[in-house]
Amino acid sequence: MTKKEQSQNEAHSTTTRMSLDEVRAYMAGHFTEAMSIHDLAQLTGLSPNYFGEAFKKAYGHSVMEYLTELRIGKAKKLLRNSDLYMHEVARKVGYTDEFYFSRKFKKVVGISPSAYSRDAFKRVAVTSSADIGNLLVLGVVPVAAPLDSKWSPYYYYYYQDLIKVHIGSSGPDMVREEESFRQLIAAKPDFLIVQHDQDDQVRERLMSTGIECFSMGTTKWQEQLRLIAEVLDKQELCEHWIETYESRAVQARESISDAVGDDLFVTLRISGEQIFLYSNRGIHDVLYRDLALQTIPELKERCNESITLEQLLCINPDRMLLLICPDADTRKFWLSLQYHTQWRGLHAVKSGQMYVIPSNPWFEYSAIAVNRILEETSLMLTGKDPAPSPVPVHGVTRGMPL
Repeated sequence: MTKKEQSQNEAHSTTTRMSLDEVRAYMAGHFTEAMSIHDLAQLTGLSPNYFGEAFKKAYGHSVMEYLTELRIGKAKKLLRNSDLYMHEVARKVGYTDEFYFSRKFKKVVGISPSAYSRDAFKRVAVTSSADIGNLLVLGVVPVAAPLDSKWSPYYYYYYQDLIKVHIGSSGPDMVREEESFRQLIAAKPDFLIVQHDQDDQVRERLMSTGIECFSMGTTKWQEQLRLIAEVLDKQELCEHWIETYESRAVQARESISDAVGDDLFVTLRISGEQIFLYSNRGIHDVLYRDLALQTIPELKERCNESITLEQLLCINPDRMLLLICPDADTRKFWLSLQYHTQWRGLHAVKSGQMYVIPSNPWFEYSAIAVNRILEETSLMLTGKDPAPSPVPVHGVTRGMPL
């Protein structure tokens, strides 16, 4: 900063001015108006150069980049949701020249405004691996998703080349993290699928960039799939997938019933030095509803209750499915547990009908995950693969079916 700029800043310091956050909020509310860096700098009492540097350091993008982001975001919404002419859209977002607007839009979005309006709602980003699973059965590969070789190995293996932007974090706080949000914006999605409602601040930030946000909530996977299908106009494919899955579940239930009879099942989770009766949404839906496996009352609902070896021995199931957390303490406890007299006295252990199952897909709740759980359970209990998956999943490139 030059001595002149420093003296200008010091001269303004005695006057109450807007903070950077306040200026940014002002821009979000007035982006359709003509504004320059000089005008905005005056609101802060800083010189234009110093203001521009401070803004970019604080938010990771320049003042004009943010203004363009706001304007193009609003333009995307108008193109999706209205029948306005192009010159009307341009004026409503702050551009007096329709052709300049068109060039700017194409530079930012990658296609012209007219092409975008014909092809809206084609670019989808997601915040969880479960949402990847729901999109894929509808033949859609997300443009951005949290992808990790450890936490989402299935999607990472098959789709790492097809999902262009790998967002570094996942879950409800993803869009709050600045780096993840920048990655999301870089993917240029039309809308974002989240598992939980976002607060007003996050939702407004998404809307300011033209991203529609859809929350799946805690509904069943079929309802989640139908909601996404309605947005993407994929209702027919959605209903076909659900109907075919239900048909496969009936066939698998009959085949498994012949193999296991009235055997009593329990699903357990081992974490640290504790054993839990465990039934999440996927386990509940597939094992105890669709396949109708015999179990204790606690596992017929979602369950995560601590249980002692003595209590487990009183139940004494015929078959056990075990989810073992991968941390070192749990592994140590699991190794010692296998030599415990009471554990060895369990009928399922003595008969060799104990199955260690992986976290993926058993911790995930999506259309693909429940289908994979169905397939793995059928293979585990009958030794036979069930019928082929309902639909080929778009984008699989390594020659292996779902």
